[in-house]
Amino acid sequence: MNFEMKVLVIDDMPTMVKIISRMLQNIGFKNIKTAKDGKEAWQMLQEATERKDPYQFIVSDWNMPNMTGLELLKLVRASTDYAKTPFLMITAESEKEQVVVAISAGVTNYIAKPFTPPTLEEKIRKIFKF
Repeated sequence: MNFEMKVLVIDDMPTMVKIISRMLQNIGFKNIKTAKDGKEAWQMLQEATERKDPYQFIVSDWNMPNMTGLELLKLVRASTDYAKTPFLMITAESEKEQVVVAISAGVTNYIAKPFTPPTLEEKIRKIFKF
């Protein structure tokens, strides 16, 4: 597992950004950047590509202003640079239809709020198969 990989955490709630970032750090990730919504995240992803230093893992909330996690996911999957980048969707949306929508849009894995650090680590282990 490459814990040096660039990770982008996106959530419109600063407290959730801190919680998720701390959980990722406790798992071992060292290079974590954050964005407040999908619009800011998409700009950061594009800038990282221009610098030839792309993000390698995206952790995004679903419900955000300006651009939702689902809208971001669709942009990511449509881009040549990030089409295969692991994308973990975090949301309070636990309805089966929502999960189906996220899967059909190409989400790598999905986690419902509230969640525990072991649950997050389990989802990440499944994504990276370690």
